[in-house]
Amino acid sequence: MLPPLTYIVSRLRIRQLRLLIALDELGTLHRAAERIAISQPGATKALHEIELTFGTPLFIRTSQGLQANDLGRCVIRYARLIHNDLAHLREEMQGILQGHGGHLSVGTIAGSVPLVLRALMSLREMQPDISVQIVEDISPRLLKLLDEGRLDLAIARTSGSQNPDAYECLSLHPERLALVASPQHPQQGNGALSLVELSAYSWVVYPTGTPMRTVLEREFGEAGLEFPRYPLETSSTFTMLSLLQENPRLVAVMPYSIACSSEGFGLLRRLPLELQARNEPCAIIHRRGTSLSPLATQLLEYLRSEQEVLPEG
Repeated sequence: MLPPLTYIVSRLRIRQLRLLIALDELGTLHRAAERIAISQPGATKALHEIELTFGTPLFIRTSQGLQANDLGRCVIRYARLIHNDLAHLREEMQGILQGHGGHLSVGTIAGSVPLVLRALMSLREMQPDISVQIVEDISPRLLKLLDEGRLDLAIARTSGSQNPDAYECLSLHPERLALVASPQHPQQGNGALSLVELSAYSWVVYPTGTPMRTVLEREFGEAGLEFPRYPLETSSTFTMLSLLQENPRLVAVMPYSIACSSEGFGLLRRLPLELQARNEPCAIIHRRGTSLSPLATQLLEYLRSEQEVLPEG
């Protein structure tokens, strides 16, 4: 059994994490000790201490040196994350000391990417020296990153969260969806197109349980049709666009804003069939009870103002 978190936190040292990373890269205690500028006996002691902290061996001793076991690889992965976070912390502090604007991390579902980009461009016009990380993903993974403190804000849905009351939310308009296909799709010019005709084609869909998948399943159910068998599933807009380019007979559903933008670049065509159902509204979200940084507060205001000028749907 692993020890409690409080015990691990009280005993864990940054030097030990640096040693694990060096061991993973170099394979021997001697070379790892040289990398982090400690003696080999000191490295041996540090490795012993960290294995005692977790209550389990993390490496297998072989004739070629030390090799991480499954638990060791897990700990090393998080050691790299912690080290990278500290590097980002220093970078952000350095930027603030030098009069720069600092760092901002924002997550967004695919359909809100245009809204986020407009707000960020407005913010960077006022503060060009800020660094920005944009994470596009599905809502459950964005909420996890928000819970871990890796995002300042996210545009997502909290309906699938086990603890939706943990978030402050500014609701946005319901999301309009579009049926799309390659410009060469046989049905792209069919003004009398029906869902029955499209059901005969292969589909690219979002994963099971995601709101856009649920809307599409509801649309087929209300039409008395069986949901397409053996669809291609992806949560990546880029992958979806690439698949439509590769196979002109595929059909997909995506956020209306993304569909319009992609159609403008000639990547796809919106099919002449409107979905009756709307996707559930998303929201601008941050953790309840935590203070937003000045940058995040400014971005929230820009997102709010950009949303106000958009027509619903």
